[in-house]
Amino acid sequence: MTPGELKKRLREKQIPGLLFLYGEETFFIERILREIVEKTVPLEARDFNLQVFHGKDCRAASVLDSARTFPAFSPVRLVVVRDAQNLPAAELDQFLSYLNNPVPETILVFTGDKVDGRRKFYQVFKSTGVLVEFKKLYDNQIPGFVKDQAGDAGFSFTEDALALFCKRVGSHLQEICGELSKLRNYLGERNVAEPSDILAVVTDSRVDSVFELSDAVGRKDVGLALRLLHRLLVEGVAPLLILAMLTRHFRQLWKAHELLRQRVPEKEMARRIGINPYFLTGILVQARRISSDNFRGIFESLLESDLALKSSGSPPAAVLESLVLRLAAG
Repeated sequence: MTPGELKKRLREKQIPGLLFLYGEETFFIERILREIVEKTVPLEARDFNLQVFHGKDCRAASVLDSARTFPAFSPVRLVVVRDAQNLPAAELDQFLSYLNNPVPETILVFTGDKVDGRRKFYQVFKSTGVLVEFKKLYDNQIPGFVKDQAGDAGFSFTEDALALFCKRVGSHLQEICGELSKLRNYLGERNVAEPSDILAVVTDSRVDSVFELSDAVGRKDVGLALRLLHRLLVEGVAPLLILAMLTRHFRQLWKAHELLRQRVPEKEMARRIGINPYFLTGILVQARRISSDNFRGIFESLLESDLALKSSGSPPAAVLESLVLRLAAG
């Protein structure tokens, strides 16, 4: 079942009795779980009919006792097992008999970051219950998410303000919602956010700094590139994350470079690169500065730095400084 299909079932109050919510995007898992609680168990009956367990420190026997207890003062009992991936295989196997014969008055929900299709528990669950995966949004899906959340809060963005907001906040959905809340309060009675509102309220993100770092490298401005690198490290950004963001950025530049060489229309480029159209001009400017022959060397340097950070024991700052110097030198 897809997340959209589950939402439809929730609206119709047809919630599966066996449900497993999993995936990378915990924001959506938490939101759908809150909705399940609200739609199944009245607030005044939750002391008797809602029980939450955690995979790291619970036992299957306790969960099953709760699931087999009939509801009190409510037609439904809700039992939730969080972080089910932490349950040992032996504990999971104890649920098999219940999965084949669940209590009709109980809704049993598991959450986790992944499922292991090799385990019998998941094989049986797939045939008797419902598994729903919540995948991380792609970068080009973030503007749509922001618009939807802002609409629910009663305001909208100008086109430039939306692009600037997405550039500053990045792709962490919880952070996006926090910044939207700040922006809503700042707007007051106004219901359209302008770029000046974003600049005044929304926290600058590390994504902006990495773009600036990549731009400085592309312009061979070694001094600025090193200062930006040190700023990211001082702010506590993990070296491997900086490297991953640089790699992603240069992959986008390589795609843009190839699309330019193929004379693909600019209106198609943003979609094929997977970025917001607002960022296309900056990406193309950087892509034009790099020759086709240089991309191979760039990715070899990125790979060498990745191996050095993971295995050599060299100081991470020194590894990244060496990388920046190599990239800036072309």
